[in-house]
Amino acid sequence: MRLPLLRPEDLTIEQKSLYDDMRKGIASSFNAFKTERADGALMGPWNPWLHEPAIGKAIWNLTCAMTVNAVLPDHVRQIAILVVGARFDAAYEIYVHIAVAEHERMSPERLATLVSNLKPADLAKDESVAFDLAYALCRGGTLPEPIYRLAIDTFGQHGTSELIYLVGLYSMVSTTLNGFNVPVPERD
Repeated sequence: MRLPLLRPEDLTIEQKSLYDDMRKGIASSFNAFKTERADGALMGPWNPWLHEPAIGKAIWNLTCAMTVNAVLPDHVRQIAILVVGARFDAAYEIYVHIAVAEHERMSPERLATLVSNLKPADLAKDESVAFDLAYALCRGGTLPEPIYRLAIDTFGQHGTSELIYLVGLYSMVSTTLNGFNVPVPERD
C-alpha cells in the first residue's frame, strides 16, 4: 500500500465531506465485502480518492451515477467488471466483485474462468456479449463493429453506452488500485 489509510479524525474538511458521502454510498451499495478498517479508515479505491478529494469526488460521483442509473442486469455488469479486473490483474477489484458475484450465486467454475481472463462456456447470450465487449475494449483500440452492433441489438443504445462507460470506469478503478498497490483485506 503506497498511501496510508486515512483515519476519520485525520481528515481535512474537504476529505471529511467526501468520506461521509462515500461511506453512506458504500453502506447502501457495497456491503458484500470489507471496505473499512475497524477505526473507520476506508480501504480499496476509496482511500486514494480521499487523498485527492477534488479528483476523488469526481470519480465517486461517476461511480454513483453508474450505480443509480444502471439499466443492465447486475449479472451482466459483474461479467464486464470481472473481465476488466482480470485484464488489469487488480487484486482488490477481483476480490470485491468475486464477493458480489458469489452473493448473486455465480458458480465457482464461472468465477475461476473469468478471473483467469478466459471466457466461460456457460454464458447466456447477454453475458457473452458483455464479455466480448469488455474483453475487446480492454485490449485497446476501436471496439469492433460486429461487437458494437451485437451489443446494440442485445442492450439497446442506452445499455450499450452503459456497458462501455462501465468498462471505462472499472479500468480507471483498476488503474487506481494497481498504481497505489491497494491490497486485498484479510479474509475472516
